Amino acid sequence: MLGKTMKRFHKQAGAAVVEGGFAVQLDGRGIKSPAGRRLEVPSHKLALAIAAEWDAQVDEIKPHTMPLTQLASTALDRVGPERAAIIEQLLAYAGTDLLCYRAESPSDLVDMQTKSWQPLLDWAATHLDAALVTTTALMAVDQPPQALAALSAKLASYDVWRLTVAQAACAASGSLVLALALVEGRVDGETCFAASNVDEAHQIALWGDDAEAADRRERLRRDILAAAEMLALLG
Repeated sequence: MLGKTMKRFHKQAGAAVVEGGFAVQLDGRGIKSPAGRRLEVPSHKLALAIAAEWDAQVDEIKPHTMPLTQLASTALDRVGPERAAIIEQLLAYAGTDLLCYRAESPSDLVDMQTKSWQPLLDWAATHLDAALVTTTALMAVDQPPQALAALSAKLASYDVWRLTVAQAACAASGSLVLALALVEGRVDGETCFAASNVDEAHQIALWGDDAEAADRRERLRRDILAAAEMLALLG
């Protein structure tokens, strides 16, 4: 249903209690994900927020303006059925985690990275038992097996909805540590995006910005904020 833009066909969206959760409905009838699964979520607030996205559509239904609907569909169609593969993909980010690859110069960029990233790596070491290695080299470094095992265990502890939040935030930020910090409440959405954007912010300060790069950053920012919003609505 959400693959392409289509004409609005419903009068009103809402949410209804169903066994095990809450269904998003259009004119009193349940709707389905692109893969044909019933669009049902575990939180009434989340169901109402998704319904609000449908009600906000005017003449046409534009999926790119419905991030919560898309995230819920991803949870149902991809993350749930492919849980083990999703965790494996997320763990792959640990080997190239943005926060672990530091600049040697200039000093102001080094300071920006240290100030923004090191507290999060310290948090991961203390609260997740995942002490990751940092480097200034271009080649990927091997992370300690104990740290990877701890990260895997944390991801495995999440339900499908929080794993979806982690997957979305990790893909947008380039950092598994940032994604876990978001899910665990260590950072909010704006802080997560700002930390992922340190290098770009430094470049903009030096050379200015361009429209294409600004559009890309805004898309990533929206993805992270949508993940943070879904997390908040899960309760």
